[in-house]
Amino acid sequence: MIQFAIVGIGAGAAAALLFASVTSGVWLSIPLFYLAPLPIMIAGLGWSHWAAAIAALAGALGLGFIFGTVFFFAFAAGAGFPAWWLGYLTMLARPLAAGGGNQSTPSVEWYPPGRLALWAAALGALVVIVAIPNFGVDAESFHAGLRAALNNILRVNNGTPASAPGGNSDRLIEILVNAIPPAAAVLATITNLLNLWLAARIVKFSGRLARPWPNLSSMSFPPLATAVLALAIGLSFLDSMLGIVGGIVAASLLLAYGVLGFAVLHAITQGMKTRALVLSVSYAGVILLGWPMLALCLLGLVDTAIGLRGRISTKRGPPSLS
Repeated sequence: MIQFAIVGIGAGAAAALLFASVTSGVWLSIPLFYLAPLPIMIAGLGWSHWAAAIAALAGALGLGFIFGTVFFFAFAAGAGFPAWWLGYLTMLARPLAAGGGNQSTPSVEWYPPGRLALWAAALGALVVIVAIPNFGVDAESFHAGLRAALNNILRVNNGTPASAPGGNSDRLIEILVNAIPPAAAVLATITNLLNLWLAARIVKFSGRLARPWPNLSSMSFPPLATAVLALAIGLSFLDSMLGIVGGIVAASLLLAYGVLGFAVLHAITQGMKTRALVLSVSYAGVILLGWPMLALCLLGLVDTAIGLRGRISTKRGPPSLS
């Protein structure tokens, strides 16, 4: 336990420094800020979820002591708790009896990567939802508060009064007011997934990763996730706080289905001569343009609905021995 405490305090200090770097105002601090959960996840995957819990608490307390309660809660909700929980789930396993009824050689079933992706999306949405009361407690006050914050940002950057008629600026603000909540949920989900992948890679390279590396191309989502996505999309059309929450949840889940779409694409292109080209173009299109991610979301949804990978695998048949 002493080792967990030492590792946790060190990881918490590193996470707090990354999180606090945003106060410097330097552009380089932005990617460092989003890497704040990484040390906590490394502690959780490489040592124990207790080390990760100590890291999350130590980082939050340190930031709270130096910068105040706002940083304490921001770090705890935005980095500490999600990093601890994802690390805990990643290392969650249950013993299973080996095939043939031989109880002397039990195997282990690890928490599936598909559910980890859904948890990353759920936590990404939750972080944004928790931040909503900072701007307003209903749809009208929330939009007004977010609009005022954006006006202040433009005033600081442009040196113009926030109340000045803006023309194009006003239209841009209205677009941002509606786009920022779901975009923030997508960014939070990406942050969770990227940090978890990086932490697992780092811990695996160090030889401390207890679980085997999963076959990501075989990941899947439970059918209930599709029902939740459909409900969230339906709610997003409401002109109320429920509509805002629905849009946030829908955006984070769509990103998760995009990740599933990449897994499907990796699976169905196996054995193709143009596999490298297809995957390269897909990744480049998503990174550079963004909108191709919608096609991957659709691919993930289709696979969940009809088992696309299984159908293609059946038609393809067993691999040739020649």
